[in-house]
Amino acid sequence: MELSATLGFRSPFPCTPISSTEQSLNLLKPIRQKFSSNTTLTVATAKKKSNIEGVSEELNALASQNLDFAPSRRRVREAFREVQQQLDHFLFKTAPAGIRTEEGYERNSRGLEIFCKSWMPESGIPLKAALCFCHGYGSTCTFFFEGIAKRIAASGYAVYAMDYPGFGLSEGLHGYIPSFDDLVDDVIENYTKIKERPEVRGLPRFILGQSMGGAIALKVHLKEPNNWDGVILVAPMCKIAEGMLPSTTVLKVLNLLSKVMPKAKLFPHKDLSVLSFREPGKRKVAGYNVISYDDPTRLKTGMELLSATQEIESQLHKVSAPLLILHGAEDKVTDPLVSQFLYEKASSKDKTLKMYEGGYHGILEGEPDDRIFAVHNDIISWLDFRCSLK
Repeated sequence: MELSATLGFRSPFPCTPISSTEQSLNLLKPIRQKFSSNTTLTVATAKKKSNIEGVSEELNALASQNLDFAPSRRRVREAFREVQQQLDHFLFKTAPAGIRTEEGYERNSRGLEIFCKSWMPESGIPLKAALCFCHGYGSTCTFFFEGIAKRIAASGYAVYAMDYPGFGLSEGLHGYIPSFDDLVDDVIENYTKIKERPEVRGLPRFILGQSMGGAIALKVHLKEPNNWDGVILVAPMCKIAEGMLPSTTVLKVLNLLSKVMPKAKLFPHKDLSVLSFREPGKRKVAGYNVISYDDPTRLKTGMELLSATQEIESQLHKVSAPLLILHGAEDKVTDPLVSQFLYEKASSKDKTLKMYEGGYHGILEGEPDDRIFAVHNDIISWLDFRCSLK
């Protein structure tokens, strides 16, 4: 699930902030009075999670518990590990054998335990480069990305990924981004350590970002423009589509609410999984990623992402690294025209834009099998060519 539709890339910003607490109800009263009757603020409760087909009542009960904090997310992921390994999805069924994986936790400079994972090719295959991954909003660096990482690793790449604070298996309140800049700094800190590892020292370094992860990858590059040999963006969240910004009144309400109850959640206006996965079967499989964040978006998170996209949009001309942009032509979550805008504005001398006809938002995992295979091959081919120039 991606926040970009909520933020108005393709549809208007919802104006229905919610909270289940009495305090939040009281806070909304003066705000209702302050703004015109055209701005309706509705209080509701968070949605109840649906049962996952084919698993026991015990596992469903475990998946339905409060996952606000990392210990509960880690228990749920461990409980579902065997179930996930048996899922019927192209990425799981065709994953190359012999890939060496390693996962664990590292405490960062802000005192948070960050979950990290790596995938290496079979022993004896020389490494070509390091590839660091930035996942999308609500998502994780495991599950679907496991199959993607194995495909890329089998081609001779050391692939590294992390869960951001508040997402996946890392510490932090689930789905909460109090500062987008701090999140970017967390990513820089972690991947700086990765790039210093003996196995990849001296090799080319690339960063891959999907959707919100594309915004993170762009900000990482803008903060350290000379530290990456290439940037790969998949359906990046980097600009609000023209005419789709929230109204000034709604923005004022959201901004005010984010200051008084930043962790409160917004009421979602549509099921973004339908917009992300073109194939219903693959959409169903996505429900088994039980530690993904699919509750209503928290107020502060929403405002931070909106602010980040506006800042990125103003700096697109500073993007200078070799650049590969991949986007589904029928994406209703992040507008393909935004990728075209990025391609035109970037100052990179080496830049490529690929649009996939009929493709939805999740072109790495939600398309027909042959399309998924083609997108992965496009990434690998692009990497191979840049490595051959080194």
